[in-house]
Amino acid sequence: MQEIKASTHVMRLPPAQPYEGFMEPVAATQRLVDLYRRNTQFIREHFLQCMRHGFPAGERYRACYPAIRIRVDTHQEVDSRLSYGHVVEPGLYATSVTQPDLFFDYLVEQIGLLIKNHGVPVEIGESSQPIPLHFCLGDSDGSPVIYPESSGHVLRDHFDVPDLADMDDAIVNGTWQPKKGEPLPLAPFTAPRVDYSLHRLQHYTATKPAHFQNFVLFTNYQFYVDEFCAWAKQMLMEQKGGYTALVEPGNVVTYAGGRTEGTPPGRLPQMPSYHLMRDKHSGITLINIGVGPSNAKTITDHVAVLRPSAWLMVGHCAGLRTTQRLGDYVLAHGYVRQDKVLDEDLPTWVPVPPLAEIQIALEQAVAEVAGLSGWELKRIMRTGTVASIDNRNWELSDQSEPVRKLSQSRAIALDMESATIAANGFRFRVPYGTLLCVSDKPLHGELKLPGMANAFYSMQVGQHLHIGIRALELVRDMPPERLHSRKLRSFIETAFQ
Repeated sequence: MQEIKASTHVMRLPPAQPYEGFMEPVAATQRLVDLYRRNTQFIREHFLQCMRHGFPAGERYRACYPAIRIRVDTHQEVDSRLSYGHVVEPGLYATSVTQPDLFFDYLVEQIGLLIKNHGVPVEIGESSQPIPLHFCLGDSDGSPVIYPESSGHVLRDHFDVPDLADMDDAIVNGTWQPKKGEPLPLAPFTAPRVDYSLHRLQHYTATKPAHFQNFVLFTNYQFYVDEFCAWAKQMLMEQKGGYTALVEPGNVVTYAGGRTEGTPPGRLPQMPSYHLMRDKHSGITLINIGVGPSNAKTITDHVAVLRPSAWLMVGHCAGLRTTQRLGDYVLAHGYVRQDKVLDEDLPTWVPVPPLAEIQIALEQAVAEVAGLSGWELKRIMRTGTVASIDNRNWELSDQSEPVRKLSQSRAIALDMESATIAANGFRFRVPYGTLLCVSDKPLHGELKLPGMANAFYSMQVGQHLHIGIRALELVRDMPPERLHSRKLRSFIETAFQ
C-alpha cells in the first residue's frame, strides 16, 4: 500500500501501476479488468473495515480508474470509409475506464482498431481520476448498501464521493476544452459519467446494465410490452432466433425451454426494460419510456453509455393529413423539434438527418410484415416530417398558430418523444430511427377515445411491434462499419465509437 502524507491527513492508495504498452487488444483489455478489480476491491475493503472498526482520524483512502492512452506522432492515412477506430491528428489521447468486464468485447474492438490503424502500442495504466466510493458498492445491481449517518464523521473526509463536475457531456457535445498538457479525449464518455449512467439505468429500469442488448426499441405503451414478452417467451420455448433468455424487471429470467427464476418487484420502475438476450449482446432490449420528451431524454442519456448499435422508436402519433387513416404508419424522415429538452445540448438549428441504413431497414420491415411492396406500400405508410412537442394537451390551445406552423413544416404527424430519441441518437452517435402508428387525427375530429383506442390497439399493436423487431434484425445483419454513419461525426472526434 502506498502512503502519501499531507499536512492534515495520510492518503492510502494501492501500489502504483505504471503504464505498459500492448499490441494485442485482448491482453490490453484484460489488464484493464485486473486493474479495475484490484482498485475497487481496495476501496470496498477499507470501507468495510471503517464500518466495523470506526473511521481513523486523518486517514483517507483512494484508488483511481484504469486508463487507456495512445500517442500518435505522425499524420497517418487510414481507411476514410470508417467513422471510428482512429485519431484525426498527432497527439496524446487518453480515457478513463470503468467496469471493463461489462464492456470487454467493445474495448477489444476499439483497442484493436487503434492498434491496426496506427501501428503503435496502446498503453494501459492508472488515471488520476479517483473512483468514488458509491460506484464501488453494489456493482450497479441494486444491492442495498448501508452508509454511516451520524457517527460523528463526514464520509467525504475519508473517501472520494461522486462529483458532478466529472460527469458532464462536454466531449460528446463538442464543447470540451483542453487544459494545457492534458491529453485529448479518446472516448465519448469518461469513467465517472459511465458509472453514473449505469447506476441510473438500474434505478429507472430495475434490470442490471449487463442485461442490456445492442439493439434497442423504445415505446410508451404497455400493449407493446405485453406483446413483446409473449413473443419472446414463444421464441425461447421454440428455441428460435438464437435467443437465450428474457430478462424482465427485478432481473426475472426466463430461459430457453421455459425455466424461470427470480422474483418480480413489488411495483414496476419508472421505465421498465425487457431484454431478449442473444450471444454477444446481439439481442433486443425493449424499454417502456412512458410519456413525454423528458423521459425520452433521461433514458437515452443513460443507455448511450452502453454504446448500442442502434435504437428505434415505435410509438403512436397524431396524423395531420386528411388522407391518413387510423393504423397507418409514419416513417420519420425529419423532425420539427419543439420538445425543448435538448435545446442547450443540441441547438434546434442543427438538423437531425435521416440515416439511410435505418430508413431502408424500417421500410423493408413494413413491407415484409404487412405483405405489401412498391406502390401498394404507400397505402399504409407515409414518409415525412414528424413534429414533437412537450405539451400533451396541445389540442386545447388556440389552433391557428400551431396549425400554420405545422403546415409550413410539411409535418405529417405529431408526437412527444420521437424528435428527442432521434436528436439524442445524433448527439451520442447512436444510429436512430422512428416508425409511428397513427392513433388519432385531432385536426379532423378523430380524437383518441377509450373505445376507439381499445379496438385500434388490439388490431395494430402486434403488427407494429413485429415491424420494429424485424427492422432491428435487418440492422443487426449489417456490417458495423456500414451501420455507423460518418454523418454523425463532427470535425474532431474521439477514436472510440
